[in-house]
Parts: sequence; C-alpha cells; structure tokens
Amino acid sequence: MRLGQRLGAEMFGTFWLVLGGCGSAVLAAGYPQLGIGFAGVSLAFGLTVLTMAYAIGHISGCHLNPAVSIGLTVAGRFPVRDLAPYIAAQVVGGVIGAYVLSVIASGAPGFDLVASGFATNGYGDQSPGHYTMIAALVCEVVMTFFFLFVILGATDSRAPAGFAPIAIGLCLTLIHLISIPVTNTSVNPARSTGPALFVGGAAVEQLWLFWVAPIIGAIIAGVVYPLLTGAKNRALASA
Repeated sequence: MRLGQRLGAEMFGTFWLVLGGCGSAVLAAGYPQLGIGFAGVSLAFGLTVLTMAYAIGHISGCHLNPAVSIGLTVAGRFPVRDLAPYIAAQVVGGVIGAYVLSVIASGAPGFDLVASGFATNGYGDQSPGHYTMIAALVCEVVMTFFFLFVILGATDSRAPAGFAPIAIGLCLTLIHLISIPVTNTSVNPARSTGPALFVGGAAVEQLWLFWVAPIIGAIIAGVVYPLLTGAKNRALASA
C-alpha cells in the first residue's frame, strides 16, 4: 500500500477508536438505569481496536496509537521513515473523532463538555480515583508495556495466524478494566490528545504524562520482547 493509503487508514482507525471508546464513556457510561459503566467502556475500547484490526490491519497495520508505532519501530517491525507521518495521522484522527463526539454529545439538553470531563485522562484531582501523579505514571508505563508486549507476541510470525486482533482487543479491554479508576486509561497519546484539546485547562496541562508514560512503556516493550524471544525482524508488521 502507498503511504497515503496507510496514513488515511490510520486516521480513520484512530477516529473510530476515539469516537467508539471515548464515545461510550461520554454518551453511555453514566446513562440513567442503562449506563454501561466501567466494564462497558473497557469493552468498547477493546472492540474498536478489534474491529479496526480486521478492517485496516492489512492496509496500515492498524497501529492507531503513537506509542504502538514507536514500540514497533524499536522492535524492528516498522520503518523509522514512516514513524512521524503515522503519528501525525493518528493525532489528526483522534482530534477529528473528539470533534465529532463533541457535536453529538452537545445535542443533549444541558450537556457541559468541560464539566463532563469528556473522557479526558488525568491524575490527582483529574483522576477518577484521585490517584497521584506517580501512580498514574507507573500505571500508564506498565499498562502500555504489556499492551505492546501482547501486540508483539500476537503478531509474531510464529504465533497462530488470524487471531492477533482478538488478543489485542481483549488486552486493551483488560487494561481499561484495571486502569480506568487510575487515569481514565490512556496508553495512547492520540486518544488522550483529542478530548484534551476540547476540554482545555488541566486536561491539557496534564497531557504531557499521557505522551511520556505510554512512549516509555512502548520503548521498553520494544527492547524486551526481541531480547526475550529472539523475534526481532521475524514477525509480521501488523498490530
């Protein structure tokens, strides 16, 4: 596939991730009597990745996440020359997804985008459970490490073919079940950036952590997985 086609796929895929995952939190999680809760939001994020992996995995690899692209690059699975364009496309897709979500959510009487939190990530007073910055940092590093570790393992050429999207989607669901109370779960700088830009204030001030921590976790996984398994350059490039 040409680079332009792959970037378009990444943009649309990340759009879907933000609209589906964050949309479930903003529109459905707290709905009276029918709210889907943390478990429903966790599943929604996993389903966005699973569905897009089957839809565009053969086009772009379905990274949908700057940390994933960086981790795959470190592991020798993705070319350095395409890294910056992929990250740009993912961030654009995330921002567009957040914009469409804001338009939909604003159609409800009395909806306040800022007061709702708009599925932004945060620590301290911005954390659902008021977890500290250190707790949030450690959580995001560890969760992203395991997300990339699962991605690298599931897409290894020695792994059973065709099942990677299921493993990756379920892994993201599990990550959200663990970490929503801590940070509202990022593990994805593009997912964090889109909603934060529309809320502003503390969401933007704390956004640095949700770039730094996932990238650190992804880099560590990109180093550890090949060392542990001897899989460098022997695996499929898709995520």
